[in-house]
Amino acid sequence: MPSDNTTPTTLATDLRRLGLNRTAEDLNDIIATATRKRWSTTALLEHIAAAELEDRQRRSVERRLACARLGRFKPLADWDWDWPTAFDRPALERILTLDFLERGENVILVGAHGLGKTMLAKNIAHQAILAGHSALFTTAADLLLDLSGQETSRALERRFKHYTRPSLVAVDEVGYLAYDTRAADLIFQLVSRRYEHRSLLITTNLPFKQWDTVFPNVSCAVALIDRLTHHAEILLIEGQSYRRREAELTQQRRGGKRPSRKRASVNSDQQ
Repeated sequence: MPSDNTTPTTLATDLRRLGLNRTAEDLNDIIATATRKRWSTTALLEHIAAAELEDRQRRSVERRLACARLGRFKPLADWDWDWPTAFDRPALERILTLDFLERGENVILVGAHGLGKTMLAKNIAHQAILAGHSALFTTAADLLLDLSGQETSRALERRFKHYTRPSLVAVDEVGYLAYDTRAADLIFQLVSRRYEHRSLLITTNLPFKQWDTVFPNVSCAVALIDRLTHHAEILLIEGQSYRRREAELTQQRRGGKRPSRKRASVNSDQQ
């Protein structure tokens, strides 16, 4: 029979083999606490089960965050809600409940450069991950670079499965560059594969009536818009560039002045 000194070490190894890694790491502390508090067998097992479930949930969130490729982003708590001149905050709050994911609906954020569309998209994706969903964030340029770089139809099919599997796929900066027929076809295929099954989150700097300026023809733009907006929450953001405002803040702090929307508007008109 092993001694008390070797039992924890041997038990820890067996626990790891069973996948109870949290218990194995904290084994000595668990034994000491259970002894001091005179836990019953049931109380000890409840403690182990709760700790393991918490650890697995944490590791699951970490894996999904890594797969989402969100990078660094500003939390909503640091965003100036009053800066946009037009913004439907109740709509954003509805989106953040994530009900749209259960219905396979889309979210489309429309606004000019520098108004926080990317930040909002990343916060929505992050919220989805914390709620137990899978998510993936990419730019339209990176998405097309990946898909168009596949040399065989089988390889392309594998990449489409990669982009159709997550509960939420966020595609940033749609419409920032013009698309040729091949690129438009790849975007259309992705939208069609996820249509009414899994949600897409799109950010764009162009109102829909201008999509024909970046897609090959009007019929292509109309077909894409039709599928994207059939079941969608569309959030329009208007105002001056938030990034320009932050740069202006930095400059004017040095001069002891406070920036204003009027000044930002004048600067914008002059450029």
